[in-house]
Amino acid sequence: MSNIENGYDLSGKVVIVTGSGRGLGKAYALWLAKRSASIVVNDLDKQGAHDTTQEILASGGKATAVVAPVGDTEAAEQLVSAAVSEFGRLDALVANAGVLRDRVSWKMSDEDFDLVVKTHLRGTFLCGREVIKHLREQGTGGRLIVIGSPAGQLGSFGQSNYAAAKAGLVAMARTWSMELARDNITANAVIPTAMTAMTATIPMYKDWAEQFEQGQELPPLARQEHALGSPEDVAPLLEWLVSDASANVTGQAIGIGGDRLTLYSHPTELVNEIQDGGWSASGINAAWSQSMEAQAQPSGPIPRPAPETQTAR
Repeated sequence: MSNIENGYDLSGKVVIVTGSGRGLGKAYALWLAKRSASIVVNDLDKQGAHDTTQEILASGGKATAVVAPVGDTEAAEQLVSAAVSEFGRLDALVANAGVLRDRVSWKMSDEDFDLVVKTHLRGTFLCGREVIKHLREQGTGGRLIVIGSPAGQLGSFGQSNYAAAKAGLVAMARTWSMELARDNITANAVIPTAMTAMTATIPMYKDWAEQFEQGQELPPLARQEHALGSPEDVAPLLEWLVSDASANVTGQAIGIGGDRLTLYSHPTELVNEIQDGGWSASGINAAWSQSMEAQAQPSGPIPRPAPETQTAR
């Protein structure tokens, strides 16, 4: 397949991309294949997995499909087996598969919660565990890339299941980065934002979504302040993390979307106070008022300029 300017040659790399039958996962699979990586395409939807695989093959790339829902060990084993049997090795996992069941917490059913957590958190862990076992045995290092979300970093109204799972994935990647350092296996979280079918349902993005659907260029406000672009704007970060150029990068949460690239901080202590003998409730209240309240973090997403301000420029 033809190379893309200013990128990395991934020839010889074998990458599993879960949830790659459509959306961002499909964009990751196609992009990595254009860089000459061999791709194990995975999706619950048979047609989606087939379409992504055929698109890669039609362009001269290498791909095979595994149709299975992540969330159980058998599917994870199938993914690793497919990589090794088809391409002879495995180098990276992009754990992208996910599902949404949005409800405010008091209306969220057990099933809504369990399905999202099983798919995102359990599915990523089980796939990761099988890939880790193989990479350690293979002995040539490797890459583990989990897909987080701004919801996991900042919270998101109506997404207590999804936000909790995505936050857990970042902690999981950081844990893997510590466990696997001696094996030269890196683990990082990507926090993507893009104009997708889901983003298009957000009322404030309605006009931008229509522009994007019509093939028009999104304005700088969308691409820079709101980090909204195409799924292909996200894919170069996956390319870099799979490549040898990122060999020393591990345990990080890195956001990308539109024109914006973001490195998220690890949770850290903002301020602490010491009280000999321990704390009383009134003492905590005093410490909060005197030194901690001013350092308290805002609840919810970081405010961005509203799309309407674009027309005033």
